[in-house]
Amino acid sequence: MTANRGKNDRTIRDDDPLRLRYLQPATVWEEALPVGNGRLGAMVFGRTGSERIALNEDSVWYGGPRDRNNPDARERLEEVRGLLRQGRPREAEELAMLALAGVPESQRHYEPLGDLHLHFAGASSDIGDYSRELSLKDGIATIRYEAGGIRYCREVFVSYPDQALVVRLTADAPGALSLQARLTRGPNNRHFDEIRKLDDAAIVMRGQTGGGGPRFRTVVRALTEGGKLSVVGERIVVEGADAATFVVAAATSFRFDDPEAEAVRAAREASERGCVSLRERHAVDVSALMERVRLRLPSSPEREALPTDERLKLVREGQEDCGLAALYYQFGRYLLLSCSRPGSLPATLQGIWNESMQPPWDSKYTININTQMNYWPAETGNLAECHEPLFDLLERMRETGRVTARKMYGCGGFVAHHNTDLWADTAPQDLYRPATIWPMGAAWLSLHLWEHYLFSKDKPFLERAYPTLKDAAEFFVGFLTEATDGSLVTNPSVSPENTYVLPNGNAGTMCLGPSMDSQILYELFTACLAASEALGRDVDFARSLLRLRERLPEPKVGRHGELLEWLEEYEEAEPGHRHISHLFALHPGARFTVRGTPQWTAAARTTLERRLAHGGGHTGWSRAWIANLWARLEDGEKAWENVRLLLSHSTLPNLFDNHPPFQIDGNFGGAAGIAEMLAQSHAGEIRLLPALPAAWADGEVFGLRARGGYELDLRWSDGRLDEAAIRAGMDGRCVLNAGVPVRVSCGGRDIDLDECGGGAIAWDVSAGSEYAVRKE
Repeated sequence: MTANRGKNDRTIRDDDPLRLRYLQPATVWEEALPVGNGRLGAMVFGRTGSERIALNEDSVWYGGPRDRNNPDARERLEEVRGLLRQGRPREAEELAMLALAGVPESQRHYEPLGDLHLHFAGASSDIGDYSRELSLKDGIATIRYEAGGIRYCREVFVSYPDQALVVRLTADAPGALSLQARLTRGPNNRHFDEIRKLDDAAIVMRGQTGGGGPRFRTVVRALTEGGKLSVVGERIVVEGADAATFVVAAATSFRFDDPEAEAVRAAREASERGCVSLRERHAVDVSALMERVRLRLPSSPEREALPTDERLKLVREGQEDCGLAALYYQFGRYLLLSCSRPGSLPATLQGIWNESMQPPWDSKYTININTQMNYWPAETGNLAECHEPLFDLLERMRETGRVTARKMYGCGGFVAHHNTDLWADTAPQDLYRPATIWPMGAAWLSLHLWEHYLFSKDKPFLERAYPTLKDAAEFFVGFLTEATDGSLVTNPSVSPENTYVLPNGNAGTMCLGPSMDSQILYELFTACLAASEALGRDVDFARSLLRLRERLPEPKVGRHGELLEWLEEYEEAEPGHRHISHLFALHPGARFTVRGTPQWTAAARTTLERRLAHGGGHTGWSRAWIANLWARLEDGEKAWENVRLLLSHSTLPNLFDNHPPFQIDGNFGGAAGIAEMLAQSHAGEIRLLPALPAAWADGEVFGLRARGGYELDLRWSDGRLDEAAIRAGMDGRCVLNAGVPVRVSCGGRDIDLDECGGGAIAWDVSAGSEYAVRKE
């Protein structure tokens, strides 16, 4: 195929900066354009002769639920603990892999739904004026090209209101569309049971994932304008149409007793709406979410007119493109609303988009950083409802996690380890010593409930969430053990995926009380204490947590000035390790702050510098975490350097994050880091432009959210705030640090401000009021 656009014309003339744009079809899955509605996802290749649209449905997973809790765990737990206390980690690990690991070792894995293929009759190889783009404003992928003197247009989107994928085909000549549509699934098309004709305009694929997994049904229904429509064998055949629309709906037995009836219903009802209504309803839905936040950073019309892959290439060559960073931020928000919506499952390691029948790391929920990172931009990015699927999964994990807590550890509450899956499995995953026996997954995930409350101050939500927070904390009431210095520590555990070296040269992974565990528990117990006070309940339980919190090990500083990752000062087997677990309290936690704990933030800086000096940040998600950490240290230049490295070294042509391979957490972590550079609210005040790099000297952002129920608009120039608007979601007291002297007004009247020290000011706010902040 040749794509002609004039000899050297590599620009796309369009004034909408919220688009991914390309001048050629995708050649591999990682170049395709993602669309989705939380439950259904698709990757659009944009091919002209034979289009491929790769399909996903969030509940298509191999296998059914199982009890994988090791029956020997509780009996052998104390023996494992004793070996660790005696400084014999290798023996403890060997025993743990026998007695504590899940049986069988692995949870379930996510699978693709299949592929929709469109084979165009008489397709020309002489293609001109080709463009492929994804509008982030309305979530529509559009392919345009010319062939044989005819202009063709293809639009693809996945509607949340109508729960269907829609493919709209048009041409500027009557009768120009002739094609066949078919469904396939898996390598060599072997991974389904049958495809059958439903009527003269629809087919259904039937299958089951195996291992007692969900039954799935995929329905494709066609509508044509002009021409002839029929079903022949397994294919829908369109002949000589002026326009055609394909509606794809899918369902599984995970949600529906009769998934075929549901898929047929959804496809029929969507088809009856017609393509104009479907497009309208979808665009209104997506744009309402996307337009909540707008971001402008320095850019140029010439750079924004270039195709996205060419802009990325220039960044790899060392050129700066702040506008691409703004696009990347909005792409992260777009991905979140496309793969995590109320009623869907949460975003997996690949969001909702997975090509492989046996994907990397099972494309499930890795909960020692990756799943959590997926939701870092949800609250600041004004997509709080996209957080809900994570809460739904956590609630199901609470049931299975209680069983794991009791069977494995003899404890109350609930526990999870470093992975979970469709069935909310909480038993340990894998036989991977640096990760498998880590009992903190539920504790960390539960903190997302507290973050959601801090941003919304929604008391009814806290009423619903508190029992889960309490259960997560209650597990550790029984699980923590006393160290030789009298502190209370986790035992056994690991510092996720890292390895230490003992003085005798032996390597170890399992340990007592790694720093991350104590940091997570400090935040969890603190959240429970605050929730108990806010709700006026469980005073005795809160007091018991306070006593436990006082006995947690304090963060320690090592001989290099770095924060220690383990309870003892060990050498690291891999000083540039991708995980930076012992900086949890800096980000995403809130205990370490620049002004509140200067000794710990100074040690955190040293830790980061040492990690990077030894090659850290080599995976996309790790680089994104580092950008967030530098933002919390209020070092805008370092944060921007790492955002640039994320773009130049860990970003695929379609802007997907590259671990490698593709992993979506880096997209979300990168988006969160950009927001952290512009506004922070974790330290008891709203701090504006805390980590603004020189390259972002001028810009504006509208709609960011801050803890306390606030929404923020900012405009700045020459690296300093010009003006801001703060909208209060409830009555309260706003504490603001704008970085410059400001005056505040509401409704044209100046507000009396209280000085709080350190440049901060405070005043009382009323729900629904907007406060104008202007530099003096």
